[in-house]
Order: sequence, then structure tokens, then C-alpha cells
Amino acid sequence: MKLPISVFIIAKNEADRIPLSIRSVRDWVDEVIVIDSGSEDETVKISEDLGARVVFNEWPGYGPQKIFGEGLCRNNWLLNIDADEEITPQLAEEIKNLFAKGEPPLEAYRLPILPIQAGQTSGHPWTARHKPVRLYRKDKAGFKDELVHDSVALRPGARSAKLKGMVKHRSFRSLWHHVEKTNFYTSAQAEVLEKKGKAPGALLLLTIPCMAFFKAYVLRREFVNGTDGIVNAQMYAFQRFIRLAKTRERTRVKRDKEIGDS
Repeated sequence: MKLPISVFIIAKNEADRIPLSIRSVRDWVDEVIVIDSGSEDETVKISEDLGARVVFNEWPGYGPQKIFGEGLCRNNWLLNIDADEEITPQLAEEIKNLFAKGEPPLEAYRLPILPIQAGQTSGHPWTARHKPVRLYRKDKAGFKDELVHDSVALRPGARSAKLKGMVKHRSFRSLWHHVEKTNFYTSAQAEVLEKKGKAPGALLLLTIPCMAFFKAYVLRREFVNGTDGIVNAQMYAFQRFIRLAKTRERTRVKRDKEIGDS
């Protein structure tokens, strides 16, 4: 019997990666829903051929898109994964065991995300540092209405625990894609920071790349990935720097416009 879980996946132009996501869950969950925001490839057809229900919704931002997805689900238990993620067999069995005797004991569960970078065939478990809530009861939790940070907020009284099985996350197809995605994501981040009145100064712009590299390479243990770890840490440092540089640019353009209008 399939578990009373609705899986929802947001996607756009993910024909090459979404099959892994859908296949990792379709045989043991009640329904799989793909929220497509205007794919120009075969994402819609492939998803439907694999048994998913596809619904179009124009892109409103990460949080709002996932809130829209929650509203489509017919079950109270939701499992959210991205189109570039895959539930491992170990995690699938762990989730099945939660439902073996009926309703799981808690209201939400945090799933370790294992990053697999471009060029890697598998990630090192030491680098699985991000453990967001992805499996939850929709009457006890839900995604925040934020444009960039798509995280689940627990409602009062809801309890959570971390599962051991992992979600494989193949975020980037190549370094070219990594840069392209970083450019898109940091532009959205800069917009949010600028609206909050964040104006990074020279000291922060000077020090953030070194601090970010240390965080990724040492604290997040990218060193276990050898040369790939150096590349990953440098890309993380670049991402942290360029979002601040873009925020500074937006702040300066806004200030110059206000001066010109006065």
C-alpha cells in the first residue's frame, strides 16, 4: 500500500533531472505533483509520463510557489523535494517505517541534504550539513511566504526530529550552470537585502570572500572532496561576495535616482 503522502516538486526546464526525483518516490507515495512555471523543454511531458500530475503556475518566487504547491495536495502529510533532488532508498525505508503503525509520532521531520556537485558521482556524507524540514503535516507546518528562502515554519506545538537517510541534491549540471544559477539567485537575494536597507561597506566586501571560503572548506568540510572541494568552496565564496556587491549596486542606483528626482 502507498503511504498517505503528497509529494510536490517545483520545476522549470528540468527534463534531464526530474525523472530521478519522481522515480525515487512514485512507487510508495499516494500522489506526486509537479508545479511547472513555464518549461520550454520536455519537463511537463516527462513528468506526466512518469505518473505525476502537472499544474502550471507562473513563477512568483520560491516561497510563494511552494505555498501554491501545498494547496494542491490532497493529503495532510506532505513531502517536498526539488527537481534536482532524489530520495535515497535508505530514507524511503525510514519514512515507510514512520507510517508502519499508522500516524508518525511527530508532526515534522528534517531530512539531511547531501550535495553532489558537478562532476561528482556521489557526495561525501560529511558534507551533509543542511537538514531542513521537508516531511510534515500541513495542518502543523508550512512554507514561509519569502521570495528567496523557501523554508518550512512549524506552527505552535509542532515537534520535529531529524531522520538519518539522505536526500541527494544535484544542484548544478556544470560550472557554467553553477555560475548562471548563482547569478539568478544572488540577484533575488540582493533585491531582498536592498529592500531591508542593507548597505554593505568596504570592510565586509573585503573580508566576506575569505570568511565564506573558510566556512565552506573547513566548517562545512568541503576539504573531504579534494580538489572538487576547493572549487566548491571558491564558488560559495563568490556567491557570498557577489550578492553583497549587487546589493551595494542596487543601493547606489536607488540613491542616485532619488537625488536626480529631487
